[in-house]
Amino acid sequence: MARALRNKPGFHLLARFLNSPSPGFLGSLRWLETIAYEEVRVSTERPYNSTAFVVHGLLGSGRNWRSFSRNLAATLSNSSSSSDWRMVLVDQRNHGRSAEVEGLYPPHDIVNAAQDLANLVKSQGWAWPDVVMGHSLGGKVALQFAESCARGDYGESAALPKQLLVLDSVPGKVNNENGDGEVEKVLETLQNLPSSVPSRKWLVNHMMELGFSKSLSNWIGSNLKKSGEHETWAFNLEGAVQMFNSYRETDYWSLLEHPPKGMEITIVRAENSDRWDPDVIQRLESLASQEGNGSEGKVSVHVLPKAGHWVHVDNPKGLLDIVAPKLASLG
Repeated sequence: MARALRNKPGFHLLARFLNSPSPGFLGSLRWLETIAYEEVRVSTERPYNSTAFVVHGLLGSGRNWRSFSRNLAATLSNSSSSSDWRMVLVDQRNHGRSAEVEGLYPPHDIVNAAQDLANLVKSQGWAWPDVVMGHSLGGKVALQFAESCARGDYGESAALPKQLLVLDSVPGKVNNENGDGEVEKVLETLQNLPSSVPSRKWLVNHMMELGFSKSLSNWIGSNLKKSGEHETWAFNLEGAVQMFNSYRETDYWSLLEHPPKGMEITIVRAENSDRWDPDVIQRLESLASQEGNGSEGKVSVHVLPKAGHWVHVDNPKGLLDIVAPKLASLG
């Protein structure tokens, strides 16, 4: 069975020179704290030879993907005795245990969230990940990570991932008129709540009274942590709101139209998701149908049946059937 290994208490510090466009900061030495993470591996007795980063969505954390990642690692191990995968489940800035890290400075946007992944690689002295899989907000972080790698933003040592898996994340700007109203309603509701609440049960009941579903209310309640006699959020709400605004504004169509050579970008669209406009779907299918000449990477599109936006909860087996062959082909 795959095991989850959390990084040791305390957060790793990375000392490195940062080059800034501002002459006053050129070559200045700064200390950077890295985001929290945990590892999922089938066995710690054998060395891994491939790594996949798993990047959660808005108001989530790496632990949301623990069960799926265990199944994925086990499936890959069973399919090939020579392929040992390591899944690195990160807590994005303002989320999970990374919400406690004071050195993850603003702006809290997609560019810096992707930079956090690069800083983690460098601080640990790891090889660059073979795969980056991101859900929702995390999907755009994955796209930004690849774009920045291709541009050389992370330095000459940075290597492009061979595979991006973008799970139910619209790659372009989110139209304000057709945006996901439920997410905005949740954020507005949470912003109007006190910073601490009496209990998880109270919060779930309160959310349901406001018209939110039981499953969504329970999921929001799972993001509480004990603080004295009350419960408080396990995420930094204001920072998360800034990240959501950045998600809405960023656009990666140019990356999809010209993916870097040697990389496949796989878009997984949930069949019952309400985040996809018909013109976006048509544009993606057009890109996926193009036959390349080998000078660029490729784009593929999959529809996950019987699933809404929470793909790993609604149809984990179906998602595994899409993701596992993609990773196995790299082994």
